[in-house]
Amino acid sequence: MATTPLPTFSVEFFPPKDAAGEERLWDAMSELAHLRPDFISVTYGAGGSTRDRTVRITKEITDHTGISTVAHLTCVGSTREELAEILNQYQGAGISSILALRGDPVGGPSAPWQTTPGGFDHADQLVELAIARGGFRVGVAAFPDGHPASSGDFARDVDVLLRKEELGATFATTQFFFEASHWIALRDKLAARGSNLPIIAGILPVTNVKQLHRMSELSGVELPAAMVSQFNAVAESPDDVKKLGVELATKLCEELIAAEVPGLHFYTMNASHATVDIAANLGLDRR
Repeated sequence: MATTPLPTFSVEFFPPKDAAGEERLWDAMSELAHLRPDFISVTYGAGGSTRDRTVRITKEITDHTGISTVAHLTCVGSTREELAEILNQYQGAGISSILALRGDPVGGPSAPWQTTPGGFDHADQLVELAIARGGFRVGVAAFPDGHPASSGDFARDVDVLLRKEELGATFATTQFFFEASHWIALRDKLAARGSNLPIIAGILPVTNVKQLHRMSELSGVELPAAMVSQFNAVAESPDDVKKLGVELATKLCEELIAAEVPGLHFYTMNASHATVDIAANLGLDRR
């Protein structure tokens, strides 16, 4: 009897702002070590504000853990020459995989895009730059709930992903979402157009209701009404919020695994407990 293949398992961190945050990051990474992630990704801050820390932290993760790393690279606030220099730094640090993103303006996804003179306006230009340079495996972003800038034009989102694949992107990681059917729809529309791009699912374990609503506002991701009701019912109990968050994320992952998702990528928010619990529920503990 055939069994559904297990997906890859990966986690994402953001560069800490201070020494205390850096200590929390390494504590979380230590607690996740037994899960042996297939890769770890490291983000930029808003508007590319933590670029230097991204380079340093990604290199240190690679050096200390031996786990493959994926460094984010965005178009925000950088010229073409500066982006080429960041690629130089990544290559010098032994980093061979990047996630090429347009990035959000400093004011967030809904703020007007501001072109940097001599820079790029779209992630496909960044994909082209990295591929032309050589030596990088290039990933891109995907949006099961639609890109904030596409105004609900899902076909346009598919066209953009196909273009990035044509330019040499070899994987995509989604923004967080909460309904498996949305990921399935995106995968199927791409496959119908002849795409072979693996679409790794981005999973956000909810541990804080206020933070969830804030991230939804910033990202444009619509929260399912039933889920909002469930969290509102336990909002005054942090322990119950975390328990429900793990339960709902586990269910989403189970539905995605049944649909043969190639990978599950956890947005950890630089904490480990929820991701560890979900991985245990899914049988992804690799000890």
